[in-house]
Amino acid sequence: MAMAHIPTIVELEAILAEPSEQLIAEMASLEGDILVLGVGGKMGPSLAKLAVNALRRASARNRVIGVSRFSNEETRRDLEAAGVETISCNLLDDQQLQQLPDARNIIYMAGNKFGTTGNEDFTWAMNAYLPGRVAEKYRNSRIVVFSSGNVYPFSPPGLGGVSESYAPEPKGEYAQSCLGRERIFEYFSKQYSMPMVIFRLNYAIDLRYGVLLEIAKSVMNERPIRLEMGHANVIWQGDANEMALRCLSHCESPPRTINITGPETMSVRWAAAEMGKRLGKEPILEGTESDTALLSNAAQSFQLFGYPRVSLLQMIDWVAEWVRAGGYTLNKPTHFQERKGKF
Repeated sequence: MAMAHIPTIVELEAILAEPSEQLIAEMASLEGDILVLGVGGKMGPSLAKLAVNALRRASARNRVIGVSRFSNEETRRDLEAAGVETISCNLLDDQQLQQLPDARNIIYMAGNKFGTTGNEDFTWAMNAYLPGRVAEKYRNSRIVVFSSGNVYPFSPPGLGGVSESYAPEPKGEYAQSCLGRERIFEYFSKQYSMPMVIFRLNYAIDLRYGVLLEIAKSVMNERPIRLEMGHANVIWQGDANEMALRCLSHCESPPRTINITGPETMSVRWAAAEMGKRLGKEPILEGTESDTALLSNAAQSFQLFGYPRVSLLQMIDWVAEWVRAGGYTLNKPTHFQERKGKF
């Protein structure tokens, strides 16, 4: 991961889908196929391709199947070219859901975040109703359930983030619905002795979206950066996806909760200054840091999986160069500066 910069999306996708030796070893002993529900989102395509590459390197014959509405046919073609089998499905349509194939291993990535405000009913249907239908369908599988660090209370930066032992305290309907997803899966895990991991993630990034991209674009375009949410956690998407796949070996009933993020409590002020150095611009900062922020402590994940392969400074280097070169970006803001839970 020592590249000075990543010049193209093709090379970015290749890096995101490059498995570690540890992942290859674990995939070699994995029993059954992997079904990725909600594969069409920001992280799903690279996770599915990472799984295929790890299984191939392990000389394993497990299938990787990606399920999505596939409103973007290019995503589907790209996945199939990489060796991922695809199924188009509206998961909220119970008839379509029941027709999906069985699989021993489920990566549950389906959910709704962006546009929650004004569309609360759909958010709750996706995030809290659908999990029950999926759990009934896949009661004989192990499931890694993508969730969010947004379920936690804000905490002082000096605490080093909130660990899994803290009680959830979700702010706003999106975070509340995420906790609803967790509780529904937890209920069915206990009912059917289904092994699970609750995968509490914040914030994954690559070069096309994420906290660092938003800071870099603000610096580059000389827009103010609000400091009220003065600290954040970030992790490279490839590292987060790798940990999700490795969580298949750590599923338990009742579910095991694992925080996934980077090791640093990153100062937004500091990150803006670092971007400014690389982009030749002086950051415009607005407001002052609050006493608390949304922060997670991921020490348990590092004990299980080791530290992320891509460091914070490496991410900053890559994102700054991507923005300088005018690289393609997704229009999917993280809203990491949101303090009232309105997404």
